[in-house]
Amino acid sequence: MDAKALLLNRHSQHRLTYPGPSAEQLDAILAAGSRAPDHAGLHPWEFVVAQEQGLERLGAIYYDAALADGAEGEALARARLLPTRAPMVITVIAKITEHPKVPVIEQHLSAGCALMAMQMMAYTLGLGGVWRTGSYAKHPLVREALGVQGDDEIVGFLYLGTPAKPTESRPLPPLEGHVRHL
Repeated sequence: MDAKALLLNRHSQHRLTYPGPSAEQLDAILAAGSRAPDHAGLHPWEFVVAQEQGLERLGAIYYDAALADGAEGEALARARLLPTRAPMVITVIAKITEHPKVPVIEQHLSAGCALMAMQMMAYTLGLGGVWRTGSYAKHPLVREALGVQGDDEIVGFLYLGTPAKPTESRPLPPLEGHVRHL
């Protein structure tokens, strides 16, 4: 797939199944993430890969966060199962370094670019993925359990696997009202 086709046809795949990325595919996905724009060579990201028992651990972290927020019954059970919606979840964390020329927002954006690059690489490998955030990305218990400190932020959870069904082609969104020329 050429770059133009990839960029114009990228889409999220919400229904993912096994198999997930192989070790070789994961290496390529992580390498793509590491090529994100990176002013001053700060490498302002960290990738936390969860698969197999790691998905169970991530589910336990979500469960603890939901419990702390007062969730009960089905909501607690759902929290534990959220990571198992895909064979792999990569948490992307913006790791912030004080720098006179690289503002915090730029470091967050760099981590977001890394996440998108990983999703795009997965797509080229015949896999599917979806970038999720939600309340767990900001939850103090999730942040603590994943080692997120200070100005660091979870920019997203990248769910990866094999698409459970073919995704229908969608038209490009309209640019009208979203583009201006000076």
